[in-house]
Amino acid sequence: MAGPVGRRVTAAMVARRAGTSVSTVSLVVNGKSRGRVSAVITERVRAAVDELGYVVDHAASSLARGTTDLVVLLAPDLPNPYFGRVTTGIREALGSRHQLMLSVIEGGEQPGADDVRRVAAFRPAGLLVHAPSPTFLDDLEPGGPPLVLMDAPGFEGRAATVTFDLEPGVRALVAHLAEAGHTVLAYLEGSTPSATFTVRRELLARVAAEHGLRVLDDGTRAGLTLDAAADVSTEELPRWRAAGATAVVAAADTMAYGVLAAAHRLGLAVPGDIAVAGFDDLPYSQVTAPSLTSVALPAEELGRAAAQRLAAVLAGDGDGADAPLLPSRLAARASTGA
Repeated sequence: MAGPVGRRVTAAMVARRAGTSVSTVSLVVNGKSRGRVSAVITERVRAAVDELGYVVDHAASSLARGTTDLVVLLAPDLPNPYFGRVTTGIREALGSRHQLMLSVIEGGEQPGADDVRRVAAFRPAGLLVHAPSPTFLDDLEPGGPPLVLMDAPGFEGRAATVTFDLEPGVRALVAHLAEAGHTVLAYLEGSTPSATFTVRRELLARVAAEHGLRVLDDGTRAGLTLDAAADVSTEELPRWRAAGATAVVAAADTMAYGVLAAAHRLGLAVPGDIAVAGFDDLPYSQVTAPSLTSVALPAEELGRAAAQRLAAVLAGDGDGADAPLLPSRLAARASTGA
């Protein structure tokens, strides 16, 4: 039986129909009845909800709580297919408890404190912040929404974080390149300041030195898009090759695609004239020409672990349980002769 035409069905009406209290109705419809409401009463409430056509008023609930059920993902490059996989993991972990809102940072910059202040107006339950700027926590005002930082090496101990263990993947990449006979590597850095990019560059240089390889320390940077990386690489490839580099490692797969495009423009064979590798292991990396070698970073696992950690924070578990580092691995493909 439907509710009265033109009249909004309320929780009080459901409670009267089910013969229980409004607070009990709230527990049932918000999925919090387990262990607190008997199975018989739970079924009576659900039957009343169906009969009356009751719909939870999330806006009113948010006003009462002072927050919404929104979880906001702040990231600099949401059009990147990598984030499609991250959001899949987040949504799986959040389930029906929260709605996920995506917030793209203008100009591809790293998330900063100003971005948090802007989304705080929506009164989110919590924030997931991907690859924040190095000064993110220093600039953040106290009393904001609970948050978890993703892919944020160096922030451990200062905030709840979920990040990658880059060492296994980088070590495997360097060993792979050394075995192929490379002795000098060029590195294409991302133009936006990010702790994870810094760690990738420094770790590559350190592990390469352990294997007797050298990484050109010239600070070449490009935007995170294929076009931006292609333009920079078209200019830099002749210089890199003149300096002895026979392989280029890019800070992200989208940038490595630009290196492949630049090699094609210049008539260079990959991997015959120059080998190319990246980070992330995007789905497209399997179908580029040639297919791209990449340090695989598990995107879905990152999203899932971050959402689970945020849930722990929201449940009052401090900064959440200690989160293990997510392991990286090497996906070796044709761009490096695999």
